[in-house]
Amino acid sequence: MYQVIEGGVAAASGFRVGHTAAGIKYRERADMALLVSDSSCAAAGVFTRNVVKAAPVLWDRRIVREKGTARAIVVNAGIANACTGQRGLRVCGKTADCAARALGLAPEEVLLASTGVIGMDLPLDRLCAGIGAMASDLQSGPVAGRRAARAIMTTDTSPKEAAATLTLDGKRVTIGGMAKGSGMIHPDMCTMLCFITSDCAIEQSLLQQALATVVPDTFNMISVDGDTSTNDTCLLLANGQADNRRIDRKNEDYEAFVKALSAVCGSLARQMAADGEGASCLFEVKVRNARSDAEARILAKSVVTSSLTKAAIYGHDANWGRILCALGYSGVDFDPDRVDLYFSSEKGKIQLVKDGLALDYSEAKATEILTAPKVTAICDMKQGDHEATAWGCDLTHDYVTINADYRS
Repeated sequence: MYQVIEGGVAAASGFRVGHTAAGIKYRERADMALLVSDSSCAAAGVFTRNVVKAAPVLWDRRIVREKGTARAIVVNAGIANACTGQRGLRVCGKTADCAARALGLAPEEVLLASTGVIGMDLPLDRLCAGIGAMASDLQSGPVAGRRAARAIMTTDTSPKEAAATLTLDGKRVTIGGMAKGSGMIHPDMCTMLCFITSDCAIEQSLLQQALATVVPDTFNMISVDGDTSTNDTCLLLANGQADNRRIDRKNEDYEAFVKALSAVCGSLARQMAADGEGASCLFEVKVRNARSDAEARILAKSVVTSSLTKAAIYGHDANWGRILCALGYSGVDFDPDRVDLYFSSEKGKIQLVKDGLALDYSEAKATEILTAPKVTAICDMKQGDHEATAWGCDLTHDYVTINADYRS
């Protein structure tokens, strides 16, 4: 069993972080973070499936696939280094060189991540100055982790962190992470930027499999606006400093590690969905009794991404027809005459539809339920015994306001 604890990316043993205001794009706020392990790490990653991939994605993907090890991650906010061609790739190489010199590492031990405006060139001089400032002031612990999580934010309104511990081979193992993401969130491999650390001793191939196992039901089940970023990156580093018996096969220790990793990733995913640009409410969709896990996921994401449904949630309007419609165009074949629909929140639960037909429910009670900060739509397909949950947010006027002048 795992235990959720306070902390984030610096919770695991042997990891230190730094942050600085490098002036990449923002003024008078931190906009860079540096994560460093005291020893070599097994490195795993999942990346955007958008055909247009940012330069840091290409850099990281090569290192994870070809080497499978790393020691440091450099992150900047404000400029994405996407759609910058060979210039962007050269900046990645030179940024890694700067970090390597400052930390006494090889450039191939440095992973990179950027988020922000697409098409702008990163100022290399500011990046290198920022790396130097952070390398001289690396710290561990929850305060340092929270500051790093805040430094990588763009339109986020709050930092996103999660951590958990478990016992393996009599040793305390910790997993911690930080993420950023508020808009352009509709991942199809991971989500925006997420960095997870662990002191677990585990083979790189199994670390990669563990991450690939938890992503489909966590990060891939959130959506804010239906846009898949060019920069989506989720990196997982494990340095083995917990000194547990190295996980080298899929045994009980591996399964326990996967469950704790899923808890951390699930928490970060829900935090991102709740902090969607302009959001006032976390919108959760639970699909029950579908014919397969795959169909349950498709159905849940179809509802959570429906702009009409999201607008209705914002307006506290129990417009269940929009949910049934979104299920119908999902591409999954089902019998609409068997579907039951419910809304639930901390303010209660109400059934709206039974066997595809509206019930004589209280509109006033439904509206009250929809005023809560977290609202759940439950779709009982009555077709099988598989389920899935997706997370999103309501669609507000503020979303348009934020994105109408994002570059300014």
